[in-house]
Amino acid sequence: MKIAYLVNTAPVTSSTFIRREMAALEAQGVTVRRFALRRWHQPLVDPLDVADQARTHYILSGNLRGLLLAALRQAATGPAAFARGAWLAARLARSGGGAVRHAAYLLEAVYFLRCLRREGIAHTHVHFSSNATAVALIARTMGGPSYSFTAHGPDEFLTAAEDGLACKLAGAAFAVAISNFCRGQLLRFGGAQHRDRIAVARCGLDLSEFVPSDRPAGESRTLVCVGRLCPQKGQVHLPAAVAELRRTEAPFRLVLIGDGESRPAIEAEIARHGVGDLIELRGWRSNAEVRATVAQARALVLPSFAEGLPIVLLEALALERPVVTTTVAGIPELVDESCGRIVPPGDGAALTGALRDILRADGATLAAMGRTGRARVARHHDLGTLATTLRDLFAAAIAREGAVAVPSGRATVGREAAEVKS
Repeated sequence: MKIAYLVNTAPVTSSTFIRREMAALEAQGVTVRRFALRRWHQPLVDPLDVADQARTHYILSGNLRGLLLAALRQAATGPAAFARGAWLAARLARSGGGAVRHAAYLLEAVYFLRCLRREGIAHTHVHFSSNATAVALIARTMGGPSYSFTAHGPDEFLTAAEDGLACKLAGAAFAVAISNFCRGQLLRFGGAQHRDRIAVARCGLDLSEFVPSDRPAGESRTLVCVGRLCPQKGQVHLPAAVAELRRTEAPFRLVLIGDGESRPAIEAEIARHGVGDLIELRGWRSNAEVRATVAQARALVLPSFAEGLPIVLLEALALERPVVTTTVAGIPELVDESCGRIVPPGDGAALTGALRDILRADGATLAAMGRTGRARVARHHDLGTLATTLRDLFAAAIAREGAVAVPSGRATVGREAAEVKS
């Protein structure tokens, strides 16, 4: 079975879970061809991401000539298919995003379709229901293979109507939701009539890569926060909590791993609260360095305002470290008081209180939280189980495709797929 994975930008330091997922499928005998619309222009810090970048076929980056030539060939050799794709792109543009953007999606889809046919790919899977899924849908409409997508949230649900999520779900062979919350959002924006084609398949880890440290959590006074520095993650509120905690809980320190647009604001808050001696900003680090840092910490903190289900929470729990996080999206399906602390987003007093609980907890309590967390990840977030689920879903979609006679290479996505609200 040969499939394509298509994403917007790859590899990205914060999307290691996609690389792991593809590798797990390959370990089960699935041939995975990697495609991305754009190349990430920030330096990659993990050797496995660097290696994956070399295996990725980029559709848009530096490829304007290739896009235009593919469009001209398609218009000349398959004008009816090209017209169907152009019509759908125009209908999607009417729901939001503009004509220029969707004209680009059409060019990308034509080029992508030629790649799929050249490599004999039977199915396309996309992560996130945004622009890359639009490309897969348009390619499908022009006679390409079936496609599916994994929805994560939160941003894709904020623009669901203008991005044509209902159309994309109607045209897909199936959709994957990473949590029950995410499934509810797909039903909300995509239509309850598709409930039987939405599978909940939670992101997974290979626990053999996450070996808990011999050092008990109770012996550490380091808290760690890992993630892109951005408003959604809420790291800008941590310096105030640290300033409050230093009055009664010192000594301790907070390490922030990651980078992003919120870094200047975080640095300003650190200076304003006078906690530069307690907070260290390390920037992006390799997966191995992140694992080692979390494994030696007392706990991980992630005070997010908007999330899907953060992989770093899984990683910390797999390393038997408790987590302090917020009641956002799918997080409560993973975290409760038995493996950490979970507080309302934006509640500074609650966040400070939760961190105080962790700093004051005895070693036995922290160890029990860690064991509970790792057991929960093993039960619900096993990477091998995720790969098996996806492999079976791909195989079923390909089998259904083969059972339906589609004359002249045409593919239909159903009337609903073409009916985008204007």
